[in-house]
Amino acid sequence: MAHRIITQVLVTGSRVFGRAFAEAWRQASASQRYAAASGSKPGGANTLASSGLTLDEACRILNVPPPKGGDANTQQVAERFKRLFDQNDPKKGGSFYLQSKILRARERIDLEVREAKEAAEREKEVNEGWRPKVYKDR
Repeated sequence: MAHRIITQVLVTGSRVFGRAFAEAWRQASASQRYAAASGSKPGGANTLASSGLTLDEACRILNVPPPKGGDANTQQVAERFKRLFDQNDPKKGGSFYLQSKILRARERIDLEVREAKEAAEREKEVNEGWRPKVYKDR
């Protein structure tokens, strides 16, 4: 009689475990396909590229025009950032969430400008050829 109960528990447990494993496998594969389609790194850290903040959203948060050709009014971005960041200080009754969104918006715009400048430098280097910077000792 005891062997029947033990066998039944083992069979039922293996069924439950098998179904749970199959469902977890399906969810993991669906998550991997979604991550591959969206271009983010599966299992990676939440970086700027994968944080979901687009350049358009960042510009709307700081109320600045989007950088054209990698050229942004950095002074205007800095002014808007400082004003909004200070207004949303939690010590003054502001919101930490809004403060973090403002910070991420500024970082996103800075990233876009930096990447555009690097691309322009690479393009210039390709067109003109590589000229290393030589420093002479005095």
